[in-house]
Amino acid sequence: MNGDHMANFIQNLEASLHKGFIDQNADKNGSYRPKLLVNNAKKNENVLTSLLEELESSHSFIFSVAFITESGLATLKSRFLDLKRKGIRGQILTSTFLHFNQPKVFRELLKIENVEVRLTNLEGFHSKGYIFNHNTHYSLIVGSSNLTAHALKVNYEWNVKLTSLENGEIVHHFKNQFEEVWDDAQPLTEQWIENYEKTYTQIVDRNTMEQVIELPTIYEVNSIEDSLKIVPNKMQQDALEQIQAVRDAGKDKGLVISATGTGKTYLSAFDVRRFAPKRMLFIVHREQILNKAKSDFIKILCGIDEDFGILSGEKKQTNAKYLFATIQTISKEKNLNQFNPDAFDYILIDEVHKAGAASYLKVINYFKPKFLMGMTATPERTDDFNIYELFDYNIAYEIRLQEALEEDMLCPFHYFGVTDLEYNGESIEDATLLSKLVADERVNHLIEKIEYYGFSGERVKGLMFCSRKEEAKELSLSLNKKGLRTVALVGDHSQEEREQRVVELENGLLDYILTVDIFNEGIDIPSVNQVVMLRQTQSSIIFIQQLGRGLRKHESKDFVTIIDFIGNYKNNYLIPIALSGDKSQNKDNIRRRMKDTSYIKGVSTHAC
Repeated sequence: MNGDHMANFIQNLEASLHKGFIDQNADKNGSYRPKLLVNNAKKNENVLTSLLEELESSHSFIFSVAFITESGLATLKSRFLDLKRKGIRGQILTSTFLHFNQPKVFRELLKIENVEVRLTNLEGFHSKGYIFNHNTHYSLIVGSSNLTAHALKVNYEWNVKLTSLENGEIVHHFKNQFEEVWDDAQPLTEQWIENYEKTYTQIVDRNTMEQVIELPTIYEVNSIEDSLKIVPNKMQQDALEQIQAVRDAGKDKGLVISATGTGKTYLSAFDVRRFAPKRMLFIVHREQILNKAKSDFIKILCGIDEDFGILSGEKKQTNAKYLFATIQTISKEKNLNQFNPDAFDYILIDEVHKAGAASYLKVINYFKPKFLMGMTATPERTDDFNIYELFDYNIAYEIRLQEALEEDMLCPFHYFGVTDLEYNGESIEDATLLSKLVADERVNHLIEKIEYYGFSGERVKGLMFCSRKEEAKELSLSLNKKGLRTVALVGDHSQEEREQRVVELENGLLDYILTVDIFNEGIDIPSVNQVVMLRQTQSSIIFIQQLGRGLRKHESKDFVTIIDFIGNYKNNYLIPIALSGDKSQNKDNIRRRMKDTSYIKGVSTHAC
């Protein structure tokens, strides 16, 4: 840096320090003022944004943090990878204080090749400091935030950001303190992790035993009491009131727009319980969904087994009080004509965005229920059919993905767009070509990324969405040769095999299921902790549906990892469209929001 630039920088810094430490009303103004960093959802402010900005322009960095979580680390993984490409390295000093850090987080740290990690045995190590070396100066962020997603984005935290020249006393204090502990700390290795894991497991097991309490004696209750114990959550209570308000206004149909994972089926069952119809018809588009919907309704409504029937394929339980039918079966002339038009006083249509199809319109126009309810996460359609008009624009309730995340109804997710595959020495920009590649280069690249970005939980339970049946089958074979346990499921496979494979995934017998579109919607596998997108789509509907496969909460995971190998090609900005509800498709506005992801709660969005 030449003399004039340095003089300008020092002048700027002096003005900043004067305003920050001497007189806040001073006319002098500078861009390096001391700043209090907090997490404030209302103002879309969080500590993570400042941390990412400092990392992006740093030449090296050091972190001294007592506590680290997988989710906290996931928010920085893309930035660490960017820095690795630029040859920039960092140091992280941490510890095993209170045995907060899980063994798996240390394994995740080992994956970050440009960061050296050491562990201190210093008693009571509880520091939270981040130092960034820039061209002209150092930045320091010191305060209460550990390297956890909650501390960086959610919790009430106080952190001070300071700027100093290299010769500044405060930088020397911090650096000297860090180096003193660093020099006595031991390097993180796989052997160290194995030893720590044994100790950690013993402590966790002992604590679990101490918390065991005597359980009450199990007693029998009848099914009515069982069902009444299940009560609506806050969202469902609000929805039920609004649905009832539509009926009270004399309307005979209503549309519920509810994000995947927010409990649409339970919501509909609660409303049926309130409406108390003489007979109900529930229409779905896939047989796989029928049994799950039926079992959910049984939990809420109680009643004898004969009250609940299925109309699909070989099953024709048409006399049931609560009938669950596939559209393919009930829309057939011979089946439809078995029923009087007024046979059902309450009709529900799941995934109603499909209702523009002739089969749906045929059924809707045939029956005359007292109330018709449509449910979908994505009412927008790529054709010209207007779902809203079908329901007379009666939107009974609406909760979109972003709002559901803010209400903590869904599992947080970290999104990574991966676009750096090279083939024969050239970067691949053609997503169509990429989708056809099942060569070793692609498979190795795929494995490298899914391992680096990882998953939450003890073992991966993943879904991969492919472009073509052949791709799914070939890629599955290739991945299996590399030691993974995968299976391809496509439309040709039977319902029984699909269900069996899902059970195997849930039970840890499979690592991944590869599919084309049969799992886009309806399938419910709450334990999925990684979703890999290998297909190009310009449809935010399909994107949200695939994203939604991992968003259900489950005790085995704290977040879900979304790895999108296609999404960022050709300026595809589906993530902010999907989450912000920006229907304008204004690319400049969307591009700006891609850089500022603070409006997305619980999400790390970055192309890498």
